[in-house]
Amino acid sequence: MSAEANFTAAVLAAYAALPETPLRSSPADQSVARKLFHDSVPLPLIESALLLGTLRRLHRPKDLPPLPKIRSLAYFLPVIEELQLQPLPDGYLNHLRLKLHRLSASCSEKYVF
Repeated sequence: MSAEANFTAAVLAAYAALPETPLRSSPADQSVARKLFHDSVPLPLIESALLLGTLRRLHRPKDLPPLPKIRSLAYFLPVIEELQLQPLPDGYLNHLRLKLHRLSASCSEKYVF
C-alpha cells in the first residue's frame, strides 16, 4: 500500500470513529484526505483538529438546539487551518484524546483511537 493510501486510510478511519460522523466515508471525504496528504498536513495535526472540532460541538450550552450530524470531513478543514496557524501546546493531543474518551464512555459513543 502506498504512503498516500495509508495516510488516507488513517484519516478516514479517525474521522469515521468520531461521534456524529458517518460510519463510512464518501468519495468527497476521500478527496479531502488525499488533498491533506498532498498538502503535507501531519497526521497528529489532523487528529488534533478532529478531536478539537468534535469536543467544541459536544460542549455547546445545553439550552441551544442540537447541531446536525457532521456529513463531511471538510467540516474540519477550518480547524485544521486554525491549528496550522496556531499549533496546540505539546501534550495537548493526549489531553484531547482523554477528554473525548471520557465523554464517549459516559455517552457510549463510537470514538476509539
